[in-house]
Amino acid sequence: MRRLLVVILGAMAFQGLALAQTRDLSTQGTLLDRIAAVVNDGVVLESEVNDQMHEVTVRLQAQNMALPADSVLRKQVLDRLILQRIELQQANHDGITISDDQLNSALQDVATRNKIAFADLPTVLAQQGIDYANYRDQMRQQLTIGLLRQRDVLQRIVVTPREVDQFIAKQTKQPASNAEYNVSHILIAVPPNATPEQITQAQQRADDIYHRASKGEDFGKLAVAYSNSEDALEGGSLGWRQGSELPTFLTSLIMGLKAGQVGAPLRTPTGIHIVKLNQVRSQEKKAIVAQIHVRHILLKTNALQDDATVRQRLEQIRQRILKGESFAVAASAASQDPGSASDGGDLGWQSPDVFDPQFSAAVGKLKVGEISEPFQSHFGWHIAQLLGRRDHDETQEVRRLNAMEQIRASKADEDTELWLQHLRDDAYVKVMTG
Repeated sequence: MRRLLVVILGAMAFQGLALAQTRDLSTQGTLLDRIAAVVNDGVVLESEVNDQMHEVTVRLQAQNMALPADSVLRKQVLDRLILQRIELQQANHDGITISDDQLNSALQDVATRNKIAFADLPTVLAQQGIDYANYRDQMRQQLTIGLLRQRDVLQRIVVTPREVDQFIAKQTKQPASNAEYNVSHILIAVPPNATPEQITQAQQRADDIYHRASKGEDFGKLAVAYSNSEDALEGGSLGWRQGSELPTFLTSLIMGLKAGQVGAPLRTPTGIHIVKLNQVRSQEKKAIVAQIHVRHILLKTNALQDDATVRQRLEQIRQRILKGESFAVAASAASQDPGSASDGGDLGWQSPDVFDPQFSAAVGKLKVGEISEPFQSHFGWHIAQLLGRRDHDETQEVRRLNAMEQIRASKADEDTELWLQHLRDDAYVKVMTG
């Protein structure tokens, strides 16, 4: 249970958003807090920066990751808080909110993953020094930003059938793309309207970081100190990803690296990227599923026909079929299932778990060719005939679905970075000094 905090907040990483706290001068004029930065019509407070620096320091130390100087870490933390404040302001402007029901559902998921009762969550958090009310606020802000990104970035990503075909063809020719890669990443941002001098400075910084990393300097520490990417305060870690899930612009570079190697700086619209391939592991999966082929006749009760009447009608139809009448003809004439009646009651090849549990249970007892006695499900009364069983290789279907999601994921990284840059460029930000 002591690992609960890590489990709960680990997924948030630094996405556990800083809490907007109200602080002011006391009646005696004692300074309770300072403004670290003005962000549009809001502020980031010095106490928020300090709280997040403490959280990040504890987390990185727990991961045995070397820490940069406090001044460097503070800048990274402040930059992240500024960006998060801008996102929350945008969400508020656009009317994006998280209801209590949505928040409670997310907290229920946290409790379930940690194998505790939802009602016990406040107590367990308190035992680890975490205020439940503040934790709820953090979770609400995280979910709010998630919805904003879903709307403004992820929903706008388009994956065409041609892209899926090309993706699968590439996988076939390059089996390594089905492997999983553990990658770390550093971004040296370059503004869209950068001057030649800014571009030169960014390139020099990227080259310096690349040479330092190549000589064995801790990549995570370099990422925390210098990266402008969202994952900077996680040591630049992208975690385990399939080759096809890697950011599109980095795929070729990463595929050419061996575990432990650092790739040469790569320029893209968002800036200059440096990546390190930490580990590679193979992954081969086949999607073999059991399927059944069933046809049925469905009758429903109504004001004039109760359960007993409907059951008797189905038994009469069943007896006619057993004596030689066509099941398909009977289904077309009598079945009240609009989805299958025109096909003679044929439901096609399906996995049993797609059906109503009572329907699956009844069909599961049948031998191939056998017609069931009338039975009831949530949809009404049925007779069903089992036409066949098979183990079906759904690898191709699953491969296309996975390909679509993986292409979408690879596009999301670059699109999110560009979107965040535009938000930051359009915002008024003043960092306070002294």
